Amino acid sequence: MAESATGLGNRVSTVLARKLGGELLRLRDAAGLTQPQAAAALSATAAKVAKMERGWVPFRDPDVRALCELYGVSDTKTVGGFLELARLDRERRKAKGWWQHSPNAGALAEYIAMEDVANRVRTWQLSLIPGLFQTAEYARALSVTDARWEDPDEIERIVEVRMKRQARIAGERPLQVYAVVWEAALRQLVGGREVMRAQLERLLDVARLPNVRVQVLPYRAGGHPCITGPFNILSFAETEAVDVVHVDTIANTVWVENEAEGAIYSTFFDRTARLSLAQRDSAVLIDSIRKGM
Repeated sequence: MAESATGLGNRVSTVLARKLGGELLRLRDAAGLTQPQAAAALSATAAKVAKMERGWVPFRDPDVRALCELYGVSDTKTVGGFLELARLDRERRKAKGWWQHSPNAGALAEYIAMEDVANRVRTWQLSLIPGLFQTAEYARALSVTDARWEDPDEIERIVEVRMKRQARIAGERPLQVYAVVWEAALRQLVGGREVMRAQLERLLDVARLPNVRVQVLPYRAGGHPCITGPFNILSFAETEAVDVVHVDTIANTVWVENEAEGAIYSTFFDRTARLSLAQRDSAVLIDSIRKGM
C-alpha cells in the first residue's frame, strides 16, 4: 500500500514524493553527480538520497534547497515548485491518506502532478466533459462562470494549464483514459451551441485514440451507483502503488489514498460502466447530439 500515507515514515512511497524524487534524480544525472556526492551536500548517507529519489521519505525544505544549489538550479520558480511538492507531500502524510483544502490553483497543480505520473485514469462525469478532452473554448466558458476566476488574464492562464494537460493522451507515454460520461454532460450548452458542437467533435476525435475509451450513460439507464457525484481514479505503473481517488466538491478537494476505500470507487465505476452504452453506440449518440446542435 505504497500510496497510502499512513505515517509510516520511510516505509511509505507517495506519488508526490516520487514525482519530486524523480525530478531531483534527473537533475543529479544531468549534473554528472553521484548519490554519495549528493549525500555529502546534505551531511547524510547515500542510502538516504536513494530513498529520497524513490519517494520513500518526506522531503525537508533545507534538503531540497541544498540539492537544487548543488545541481545548479537557481530559478526561483523551479525551486518554489519543488518546495510546494514537498509541502503537499508532507501534508498528505500527516493526513493519513486524506487531503482536502479549499479549491485554488494549488489544487489543480497537485492533480496535474498526480496525473503526470499516472499511467491510467478512470473518470466519471455527471455534468462536464472530462478535462483531458475539453476544447479551449469549452474550458474558457467554464472558467468564466467559475466565481474563483474573475480576471480575464487569470482565466486564460487556467485555460492554458488545462490545455497543456492534454499532452498526456498522446506522445511517447500516452495516458490510458477510460471515461464514462452521463448524457447530460453532452447536452448542457456550455458556451452555447457552437462551442458545444466543436466540443462534441473533439470528444469523437479523442474517442478514436487507441488509449482512450469513452462510454455514455444514457438517461434511460435511470438510477445508477455513481449518481452522487463525479470522481477520478488514478492508477500507477509501480507494483506497490494503489489507486488514488480524486473527488472535487464545491467547497473542497478530497483525495482517497486508502486501498479499501479506493476499491469501492472502482467497483462503483465498473458497475456504472456496465450500465452505459458500448463505445460504438456511445459515439453514435454523441454524433447525433452534435448534429442536433
